[in-house]
Amino acid sequence: MPAEQTEHHRGTAPGARALTGRAVAAVLDPSPAAMRGIALAGVIWTAGIIATGAAVRLSESGLGCPDWPQCTRGSLVAAHSAGDPMFHTWIEFGNRLVTIAITLIAVVVFVAAWRFRPGGRRRADLVWLAAAQPAGIVAQALLGGIVVLTKLNPGTVAVHFLASIAVLAAAVALHVRCAEGLAPARSLVRGDLRLLGYAVVAAVALMLAAGTVVTGTGPLAGAGAVPRFHLPLAGATQFHADIGWLLGGLAVPLAVGLRLTRAPAPAVRLGWLLLGLIGLQGVIGYIQYFTGLPAGLVWLHVCGSALIWIVALRLMFALRDRGALATGPGQPEAPGTPAAEPAAAR
Repeated sequence: MPAEQTEHHRGTAPGARALTGRAVAAVLDPSPAAMRGIALAGVIWTAGIIATGAAVRLSESGLGCPDWPQCTRGSLVAAHSAGDPMFHTWIEFGNRLVTIAITLIAVVVFVAAWRFRPGGRRRADLVWLAAAQPAGIVAQALLGGIVVLTKLNPGTVAVHFLASIAVLAAAVALHVRCAEGLAPARSLVRGDLRLLGYAVVAAVALMLAAGTVVTGTGPLAGAGAVPRFHLPLAGATQFHADIGWLLGGLAVPLAVGLRLTRAPAPAVRLGWLLLGLIGLQGVIGYIQYFTGLPAGLVWLHVCGSALIWIVALRLMFALRDRGALATGPGQPEAPGTPAAEPAAAR
């Protein structure tokens, strides 16, 4: 081997070992910044599995792997099965591989939360939120098996999706809470705006649930001949749209109220962002309905729903304060800063 290549390999191996060592240290002895980054990875990957799951359904690949836990009766990995093109099998098998990856990420999140010691002590609230992620992924895998074995029954598909939404909520909560203290929650805005924040989250959850009914009624079933809800598609779609209008009717006064009362800047930004996302989601929804539900637009609509859910949760958390994170042994949780007091109290 030439001398320059030998030197290159000698330099690469220690560099890789150092990088691996830093990554392991970030998990086993996480700093506040590392813990927040790991929690953010949990949010991103959990949202990602929702996007890939939607891609499986919209590409008609829901039964690409017609068995579970194997892909087919004779193979654990992607293999040709009668009655379905091979590319459907690879899409569904790829989604299963993503599930394995997100399971590993969820375990890393849990280990990091268990080892995290702000102020020299373990935070039980963070451990429970982190534990929800690997537990939720395992439950999701079992639900996914039920979905396949019931040949994409729309009821099981709906539960499968909503379970992902619940795991995503836990991931978002962990990302927020790992940067906060343990002080009692103190409102940063007027009481009516805080209630609006809760109402927005409830409306988004209702909209997501109604969306599964539309999915289970419409033509994009995930495979050829699978069961459907025996409901009028126009009626189910109209109900889903009505919830969207309700959500917009709640988000407008919330965003405007936060701006007019000079709420904390992060809350104001999230309010406007949420309002913009809801408007864009509504436009996509109406376009997809009147253009015959093209799969690409439906996929954007599903991804938009997950993004709205994340922003609505973040906004709800931004309307209160739980003090600063303890950064040293024995350090008490600091109260919120005077600058963060609600406008009504100034």
